[in-house]
Amino acid sequence: MAIYLDHNATTPTAPEVREAMRPYLGDRFGNPSSAHEHGRLARQAVDRARAEVAALVGCEPDSIVFTASGSEADNLAIKGVAMHLLGEGDHIITSAVEHPAVLAACRYLERRLGHRLTVLPVDGSGMVDPEDVRRAIEPGTVLISVMHANNEVGTLQPIAEVARTAHEYGIALHTDAAQSVGKVELAVDELGVDLLALTGHKFYAPKGVGALYVRPGTRLDSLIHGAGHEYGLRAGTENVPYIVGLGAACALAGQRLRAGAPDEVRRLRDRLHEALQSAVPGLALNGHPKNRLPNTLNVSFPGCDGETLLAGAPSVAAATGSACHSGRTEPSPVLTAMGLGAERALAAVRLSLGHQTTADDVDDAASALAASAARVALASAR
Repeated sequence: MAIYLDHNATTPTAPEVREAMRPYLGDRFGNPSSAHEHGRLARQAVDRARAEVAALVGCEPDSIVFTASGSEADNLAIKGVAMHLLGEGDHIITSAVEHPAVLAACRYLERRLGHRLTVLPVDGSGMVDPEDVRRAIEPGTVLISVMHANNEVGTLQPIAEVARTAHEYGIALHTDAAQSVGKVELAVDELGVDLLALTGHKFYAPKGVGALYVRPGTRLDSLIHGAGHEYGLRAGTENVPYIVGLGAACALAGQRLRAGAPDEVRRLRDRLHEALQSAVPGLALNGHPKNRLPNTLNVSFPGCDGETLLAGAPSVAAATGSACHSGRTEPSPVLTAMGLGAERALAAVRLSLGHQTTADDVDDAASALAASAARVALASAR
């Protein structure tokens, strides 16, 4: 199998998570809303998982709403606030490097309900200036949405500063933390966010389950109507096995964070970077040199096309951008927003490590990528 360096796209489901889920795919099949024993066992499992998610992000369990994905959590936050505040304001602030789940939700509101949207620029490292946020605020601003960590370059945004500005004006702040939860320590009160979206498959839970943190007092409308599941914010019988898996992944992530796992992943990432720098003259780092996810390395190989380079290194499974953008031939919108020219943006490769990545994996990947880069450069010179 190829060396897997695409953990920002998805992670394997951890064995501990699969084991926690197993009973709820079998005998413990009850509906959490049922009053009998089968239902009570399912409800207990959902409650336990809610507490495990809450513990990882530093909130009370009743502030966690389960969803089917991070994209749904983002949509619930953005559309939910905007729809609840119809008639009170119609202006939303976001950034140019947001995940499509955020930007598309904002554009939908702009197109269908007439909301006005301010898309903030970022600097060359992909970071928003909190002062730009302040300057963009208007009397009708109802929501600010800035991601915690970028999925392509890993840059961590100054969310706490943005939150202080938002709250000065009484505006809710939403952050997409799909890439940062489980990879770095965070707490919603320290960040100051009112809404935080996460998704399980970015940190060793299965695909198809996510959650939204909703600060007490934050008002939003439901998008899925029906019975009163999830505090009335997300109708539908809970997906008990996957919710259990999300809770188990949160508990596992907490253990790894406390044990210093991010430092080990960072050392391996930097080892990979150093090896590539030594072997590939002119290699360029994309993203903030320090304030970024410990597992993420986005680099441009001079004179190469990223897709061609990866095709020439089949022993390495990586990406030229986020998985949600794969298949396109135009430059990544994130890299373009950072001011990178088309040549450098198209030469970019995202390498994202995980807890199973070893030093041998890193060394072998660096050798394969450097060899491919040399072949591409040689072919281009002919």
